[in-house]
Amino acid sequence: MAVLLKGGEVYSGHEFVRADLLMRDGIIAGIGTGLPETDACVADVTGRRIVPGFLDIHTHGAVGVDVNGAKAEDLEKICRFHVKQGTTGWLCSVLTDTREQTLRCIGEYRRWKTLEHKGSCLLGIHLEGPFLSREYKGAMPERLLRKPDLELVREYQEAAGGEIRYITVSPEVEGMEDFIPALRRLGMTVAIGHSGADYETARRAIDGGAAACTHTCNAMRLLHQHEPAIMGAALEDDRVCCEIICDGRHLHPGTVRLILKTKGTNRVAAVTDSIMAAGLPDGNYKLGVNDVVVEDGDAKLADSGVRAGSTLTTGKALENLLAFTGRPLEEIVPLLTENPARLTGVFDQVGSLEEGKDGNLVVLGGSCRVEAVYVKGECRYTVY
Repeated sequence: MAVLLKGGEVYSGHEFVRADLLMRDGIIAGIGTGLPETDACVADVTGRRIVPGFLDIHTHGAVGVDVNGAKAEDLEKICRFHVKQGTTGWLCSVLTDTREQTLRCIGEYRRWKTLEHKGSCLLGIHLEGPFLSREYKGAMPERLLRKPDLELVREYQEAAGGEIRYITVSPEVEGMEDFIPALRRLGMTVAIGHSGADYETARRAIDGGAAACTHTCNAMRLLHQHEPAIMGAALEDDRVCCEIICDGRHLHPGTVRLILKTKGTNRVAAVTDSIMAAGLPDGNYKLGVNDVVVEDGDAKLADSGVRAGSTLTTGKALENLLAFTGRPLEEIVPLLTENPARLTGVFDQVGSLEEGKDGNLVVLGGSCRVEAVYVKGECRYTVY
């Protein structure tokens, strides 16, 4: 099957160029002018911009489905919702849970791969815990937090077929300094977060291989002029990519601008941290074992009022980033595409529009609204 998108502005080399884009058998086969139309389904995208499909590496659910309780068919339901927002690939984020439930989640992820897919693609698993600080646990059930356990993580990774790509840990937990390099050897990108770590402890974690910071500024010790803490270490070090949740609640727009000015647009990954309430009205929901109340789109733990994830989507995150920063689209695109792909080790497949990569892309119309989404060369959402 071949699809030719004609007349659009294609995001290539961090700028938009007028070009046609050909996809064949799910792969990008050509970008340029004069591409052959023979046997291709032609779509006129004149006046629209074509960008890589959005990647969400930190999301716990949507449309009534919580990842921790999802069956394979439920994960596909999330996929079919996400694709309408521009997300073509995502990691299912498993909140701290019991060993048995975590293994069940991993098993359902593996079973999802056997289903027929009509939405976005699951690219792997993100474990948010259980090796986290009690003081900054956020929505993590305290009784399930634990010290590093390499055998447990090895069991999880073997069950996942090596596809746990991302894990969040707290640097100050006893034994973490040796644990982080071991996690890397198991093929996981390590993020630091849910943490009250001081600056020196956070720096040792980064020196040991931690490459990201989970929902920067949230559920962590904040920067003080006399004690930069984990937040200062993450912002300062060029080896760290900072997650940001751009819903206008987790971060003030000025904070978003500050993070981007500090880190540069190549060291920030926009995430949703969405929960099962995404795409649904206000009401009562779950996040793992927690009861969550959503009011005016804001998700908080029912018992404490602590913020618990979001109802954000990637398409809305893009709109917010443009509004918050005033930066041009070409500077913002990497936050949702290239940066998360590089961070989680999938940039050889997705994250940019290049020949030989998966035909995963988004067609943006006026005001940068998502108008069409292609996954592996197949149109899985369109408004025209």
